[in-house]
Amino acid sequence: MNCPFCNMPEERIGKENKHFYIVSDLHPVTEHHTLIISYDHDLVLDTMSDEQTLEFIKLTTYIKNQILDLDDTVTGFNIGINEGLDAGQTVMHFHCHVIPRRNGDTEFPRGGVRGVIPNKQKY
Repeated sequence: MNCPFCNMPEERIGKENKHFYIVSDLHPVTEHHTLIISYDHDLVLDTMSDEQTLEFIKLTTYIKNQILDLDDTVTGFNIGINEGLDAGQTVMHFHCHVIPRRNGDTEFPRGGVRGVIPNKQKY
């Protein structure tokens, strides 16, 4: 299998737990854009066990706090999972984006993730 997340170089991996690890995104939307990646290639959100869900949430909270400690310009986060080709998923392996946001980083932030369909962002 030629999955970049199944073949992640160890030196790129930051914090990890039994089911997930974190890496900096290679094509960041903003500074400190981080991915939380499952060790299980076939995992999808609705097949997570209670243990996996808890570990995922703990790692999400951890990376948010780390980013806030590193960068006092961060004032918010977009946290998102693209699941399926039509949702924009490009690597078919469970991963979650943690994207730090800053005041003024875009002209119209209202609607956040609704911006994936631009004419639906403003409401």
